[in-house]
Amino acid sequence: MATALTAALALPLVWRHRAPRAVFGAVAAAAFVQWLADVQLPADICLLVALHTVAAHSGRRDTLVAGAVVEGGALLACLRWATEGAFLAPFVALTATVVAAAALGANARTTRAYLAALEERAAHLEQQQDQQARLAVAEERTRIAREMHDIVTHNLSVMVALTDAAVHAQHRSPDKATTAMLRISETGRQALTDMRRSLGILRTDEPDAERHPLPGIAQLEALADRMRAAGLPTRVDVRGDHTHVPATAQLTVYRLVQEALTNTFKHTPAGTRAEVRIRCSTGTVTVDVTDSGPCPPPPGSAPPGQGIPGMRERSAAYGGTLRAGPLPGGGWGVHTRLLLDSGGAAPA
Repeated sequence: MATALTAALALPLVWRHRAPRAVFGAVAAAAFVQWLADVQLPADICLLVALHTVAAHSGRRDTLVAGAVVEGGALLACLRWATEGAFLAPFVALTATVVAAAALGANARTTRAYLAALEERAAHLEQQQDQQARLAVAEERTRIAREMHDIVTHNLSVMVALTDAAVHAQHRSPDKATTAMLRISETGRQALTDMRRSLGILRTDEPDAERHPLPGIAQLEALADRMRAAGLPTRVDVRGDHTHVPATAQLTVYRLVQEALTNTFKHTPAGTRAEVRIRCSTGTVTVDVTDSGPCPPPPGSAPPGQGIPGMRERSAAYGGTLRAGPLPGGGWGVHTRLLLDSGGAAPA
């Protein structure tokens, strides 16, 4: 009898992690049969193990129910097997044991849930870091592509114009043809320098970045010289102190002017004149590029390019809203205002 009851109490514990409530019910039933048979066994500790498992793998309600069942069993056991006049001490001891088993199980459940939450949070943070890394890579690719577009489009347009001029002048005016060829060589070298600088700007050990700093407002006059040599009369008017303007903002101004002049050079007939006006103040830089050419064809008559969208992106990086379109008195204009100390929208 004792052996059978011991087996009934102990064997179900093998499956306690798979079905904690069913195992607890089987162990509690065996313990009740033991109480009815009036047999005391050391295997009664299996009831506490089953209670601990329920508390560790089930919710608070199941834990309270299982604890009440074990506490009722402790009461019945003390009523039957406690010695005369010694009921309170063993009942208190058994009650403390029941509470400890349930508390340890509940603590194990809480700890496991906390660790699972930490693992989930770590996985979420890792996923966010991967997404941020991919966004950073995409942003850097966009930046490089935009730089390459501006550099290649501008310099190739100038080189093509100078080449045409050199071809026309090679027989009638060899000196002018030679000058044009020298300008082509200079423009090509400038393009290579700009590309090396744009591709190596993130490398701190890049010596070329120190020899050739980022182009800025001070280099706009040289840009105008190249445009004039290519056949686009260009005037630059810079007012205000630009030495306080950050290098990246000056690069933005330079690229905006470069792209606007390139568009004028490509889409207007000979005789068009361009004017660049830069106004620098403490917190803003205003850029205006206008030309005297006729209005371009309406949208849809030519494939759209990336010039103006790229200019809008550059301007928006400094809170600017770029405006590009025909002027009331004729010609085409590009206007924006960059905010040097604010990420808000600039008034245009």
